Amino acid sequence: MFSILSNIPRPLLFGSGVAAVFGLAGLIKENNGGQKYRSDVMIEDKVVIITGANTGIGKETAKELAWRKAKVFMACRNMKKCEAAREEIVLETKNKYVYCRKCDLASMDSIKKFVEQFKKEEKRLDILINNAGVMRPPYSKTRDGFELQLGVNHMGHFLLTNLLLDLLQQSAPSRIINISSIAHKRGKINKEDLNSDIKYDKAEAYAQSKLANILFTLELAKRLEGTGVTVNAVHPGIVDTEINRHMSFYNSWVAKIFIKPFIWPFIKNPRQGSYSVVYLACKPELEKETGKYFSNCEEDFVSDLAKDQSLRTWLWAVSERWTRLKETKDVMS
Repeated sequence: MFSILSNIPRPLLFGSGVAAVFGLAGLIKENNGGQKYRSDVMIEDKVVIITGANTGIGKETAKELAWRKAKVFMACRNMKKCEAAREEIVLETKNKYVYCRKCDLASMDSIKKFVEQFKKEEKRLDILINNAGVMRPPYSKTRDGFELQLGVNHMGHFLLTNLLLDLLQQSAPSRIINISSIAHKRGKINKEDLNSDIKYDKAEAYAQSKLANILFTLELAKRLEGTGVTVNAVHPGIVDTEINRHMSFYNSWVAKIFIKPFIWPFIKNPRQGSYSVVYLACKPELEKETGKYFSNCEEDFVSDLAKDQSLRTWLWAVSERWTRLKETKDVMS
């Protein structure tokens, strides 16, 4: 055996070893990517809105639903990036019914304009995917004065969803899918400083916003019982997307050389991150499943705080007041 190996040139041995390592890493990554929804079910009669659909999980979800013949509206802040992503999706899927629409979740005015335009164009909405998000940015506020993570991840989607509820109910059975995170399990709702005006910890603020996603999901599901509109949340996994751009150490040269190569097999790519979202959007058997939290295409457990009905009620009341939901509905009706 050793005599045979000794006759093989060292560069060839080295190359074979490297190829084997990369092959093994690829297999591990594919295995850790989670379960893909493999049904060939088509949703050609469905109208879908996906926020933050120009990149990452949102883009991959838009592409997969376009493959399945849905009419997809990409609700994005950056129109240049959105148009580039839309063109790519249309060319790849041959589905011309993919559209870009301006919607900045950090601006209540932008959200209202998006809803007004959408309702002029469409008389139904079958699937709303609240995907857009921001993670651990430096302290900043939205145009309306919300801490950025709370504003984009929760308040913006709270307002958007409520303003689209009439269309969703008219189109029932319909689905709302909220992208949350396993981070919600370490999250707390700071009633004394919800907006981080006194103290800002970017990790705590992110976890709080993800817990808010779950509380919103469960409370809305309760309020929509019997309407035919389902509401579920999903943890897409640990995914390498642009949402990590504010994590300076993760994006440093040290991490790129000494950390990322070793953790790469265990982190999902955006396509893998979209698996559970597509599963919730398309699987016919989930038509009546509501008020649940999913991970890797399976129902998962939420934190004890997420089960607190008084906390859900409190957050809903605050969100309703801060977004001026009732006044907005009166003006837009």
